[in-house]
Parts: sequence; C-alpha cells; structure tokens
Amino acid sequence: MDYRTSVGFVGSILKYLSLAPLFPAAVAVYYGESPLPFVVTAATMVALGAGLERLRADDELGHREAFLLVALTWLVVPVVGTIPYLVAGQGTVAHPVNALFESMSGFTTTGSTVLEEISFERHSHGILMWRQLTQWLGGMGILVLMVAILSELAVGGAQVLNEEAPGLSLEKLTPRIQDTARALWKIYAGFTLAAVAVYYGLHLAGAAPNMNFYNAVAHALTTLPTGGFSPEARSVEAFAPIVQWAVVPFMVVAGTNFALFWHAFLGRPERLYRNAEFRSYLLAMGVVSVLLSALLFVGVGLERVPAGVPAIPGDLEHAVRQAVFQTAAIVTTTGYASMDFNAWDASAKTVLLLAMFLGGSAGSAAGSVKIVRWVLVRKAIGRELFTTIHPDAVRPVRMADEVVDEDTLRGVFVFVLTFLIIFAVSTVVLFLDAHRVGLDLSAIEAVSAAIATLGNVGPGVGIVGPMNSFEPFSNAAKLYMAFLMWIGRLEVLSVLVILTPSFWSQ
Repeated sequence: MDYRTSVGFVGSILKYLSLAPLFPAAVAVYYGESPLPFVVTAATMVALGAGLERLRADDELGHREAFLLVALTWLVVPVVGTIPYLVAGQGTVAHPVNALFESMSGFTTTGSTVLEEISFERHSHGILMWRQLTQWLGGMGILVLMVAILSELAVGGAQVLNEEAPGLSLEKLTPRIQDTARALWKIYAGFTLAAVAVYYGLHLAGAAPNMNFYNAVAHALTTLPTGGFSPEARSVEAFAPIVQWAVVPFMVVAGTNFALFWHAFLGRPERLYRNAEFRSYLLAMGVVSVLLSALLFVGVGLERVPAGVPAIPGDLEHAVRQAVFQTAAIVTTTGYASMDFNAWDASAKTVLLLAMFLGGSAGSAAGSVKIVRWVLVRKAIGRELFTTIHPDAVRPVRMADEVVDEDTLRGVFVFVLTFLIIFAVSTVVLFLDAHRVGLDLSAIEAVSAAIATLGNVGPGVGIVGPMNSFEPFSNAAKLYMAFLMWIGRLEVLSVLVILTPSFWSQ
C-alpha cells in the first residue's frame, strides 16, 4: 500500500484549496474587518500542501490508495479549516474542539453547529461567510472538484469519485472522467448562481427586505450542498414566507441526482421524470409533507406556538408551508428551519425523525441512507417473501427496467445494516456520555443527535433543535460526533475499510 502517493495528493489538494480563503478575505476587507484569519489559512494550506506533495513518488492511484486519499482528504481539509475560527478567536468556535466540530460539520455539509450566538456583533462577516463556503466546497465533493482541475488525479479519478460521491456509484456522463467531474461542478455552480439570483431578486422586488446580497450569496452557498448553515440566528425563519417557498425547489434540486440534470440540459428531460429513484424521492417527500400538513393544520402536531409566530391550526398556507419546507429540509438533509419545530408535538417530531433516515437521491449532495437503497431493500424483501411461497421461482430485483445484480444488493444490505448499527451504538454512547458529565439529555434527544450527525442532517430535536446548538455536549462527545460526520459523508464503509488490518497488509 503506497500511502505516500495518497498523502502527496492530499498536499496537492491543499495547495489548490488555498485559493478558497481568499473569498471570505475579500468579504472581510469589504466590511472593514481583518482578513488575517484567511491569510493565515491560505498560507498554511500552501506550506503544508507543498510539504506533503513532496512525498508523492507516483502519479497513479491504486485501489487502496484511492480509499486512503478520500478518507485523508476529508479529515485533513476540515482540520485545516479550523484555522480561521481559531485565529479570529470569536465565540465558542475559538476552542479547538468546537472549531473542529464546526469545520467538520461545514465541509461534510452536516449543518450541526456549536455556535451559541449567530450574529454580526459576535462574529465577523468574513468568518460567517467562511462557514458558508465550507459547505459549498464539500457539497458536490472536494475530490470531484480536484479531479476536474488536476489532470494527474484523473488517472485514478473514477475510483476516487465512486468512493467520495454519495450513493451507489457515480454515473459516467462523458468518455473522460475529468470531463464528468467538470460537468457536475458546472451544474452545481449554475444552480448556485440561480439561487443567488432568485433570493436577491426577491429582495430587489421588495418582497424580502432582509434578503440582501450578502444573505442571498450566503444561503445559496448552503442550499445547493444541502448544508443548512445560515448567518441568521433563526435560519430561514428570519425571512418572509415567499423566501421560504423559494428555497424549497432548490433544496429539492440539491437532493436530486445531478446526472439527471445533465441529461435534461442535453435535451433528454424524460430521463428525469422516468427515473424510478427520482419518482420515489418525490413520493417520499409528498407523503411526509401531506402527513405533517394535516397534523399541523388540525392542531394535533403542534405542542405550543413559539413567541412571535402566528398560530398554525386553521391556517392552511402556514401549515402546508411549514410542513413542505421542513420535509424538504430534513429529507434532503439540508437542515434549514422555517420555524422551531421543537414546538411540534411528539407525533410530528417523530415523523421528522423518521424522515432523517430517508436521504435524497444517489449522486446528489444529500446525506443519510438515500432513497434508492430503501427502494432496493423493499424490493429485495418483497422478492424474498415471494420466493418463500414459490421456492422454484426466479425473480430478479429490478430498478425500472434494469436487473440489479446480487453484488449490488448485498452491498446495499451491508451498508444499511452497518449504518443502523453505528447509529444505535452512537445513540447509547451519546446518552451515557451526557449523563457522565451531568448533561440532561433525554433518549429521544440522543437518538436525534446520533442521526443528525451520522446522517449529515444537521439539527435534531430538543437540546439539539434547529434554534439550539451542540455546544452543551462534552468535548469527547463532540469529537465522536465529528467522527460520525466524517464517516457519514463518505458512506461509512469508505472510512471503515481503512481501519481494517487487511487494508494495510500485502
């Protein structure tokens, strides 16, 4: 196993990513703030990247080297991403553990936060924009971006992208994998610019007074990667209802397989609506939205009305908007909030918790299990029931008109089982650790904290609700949840495989 090649490529990636801090540095200068945190970060990336790059003796990545490269990149980049928080020394992220939690949450597009106070009085415009930018860089994938840029990385690019891209496998859109990576990033960047135009357009039209250009850019940078960070303390609740409606379609887009948009842009839109996974994705969100709308409209799903929020029961538009927005935010793992759903009763919050396990489409920016896996699990269970009754029958599992091979099905079941086991163990670990340090954490809050971080969802319920933070947890628990975010973003197995002895043996 040539680890030096993997580490060397991490160095090359850091050198190219050193350009990223220049954007929040420019924002800081514009608002009369110090750009020092970002200058230090850029310089550190260049220096560390150059040092690591010298270890590389081979430009070709083998199977195991690709696994190691992916895992190391998604660990090293968030660690370096803590530098702006530490140099700025503002708020709770001035502590190294909190800074790592926030940076890991950003790059993995989880959206969980340890910030206790989100405001421009507490944090600079530059720091809050860096926080947003980390999610945008992680959304489509750091390595997808690097394959698009670095020609030498494109040699083993297919393996690298398949280990990084969320879902079963990455569809090769073009003959060259580097062109595929570029195509995906063009689509991703295009939708981001469209979101900026729509959000800021509402402001110019007078429909959203506080959706200024800064907020429009900041929220576009975290909508398309399904990240959910916001420079507003109350998330999207801070904006007019029309803004909340405008955000929903972009969240839906972000949770859709981007390869389908490539086909649509090339004049094959039927690939989008004929896709079985896409239809299942929309159906799942539709069912959850209708159920929550009904609960909120009749008043059953609302435990209390937060101060300053109009009552929901009897107000159809309000009930539907809250239900649709939160469904899209949770299923796509964006994690935005249009209100504090801690105010919802146990039935509505249970529906949201279950929705956290769904996830968006494969090949999207969404996290969690993914709709396609649940569809395949359902079909495989149906086949097993049928063949139990008819033992001589041959009944392959199909997705649309294509037969799903048994290796793929086995991989799906292994992933789902591993995901659920880690989730269950993590729930117990967080619950016990909370009581070890005297933190009043209920079982349901431990459940939501575990799935929120492992599934890259963002907020949970109770103490980790959308208007709260993860700061009360112990440092040990925060480090553990940062680990959950790391493995969750890389589909669990891509990280666990490098922790096995056989990975390092000849």
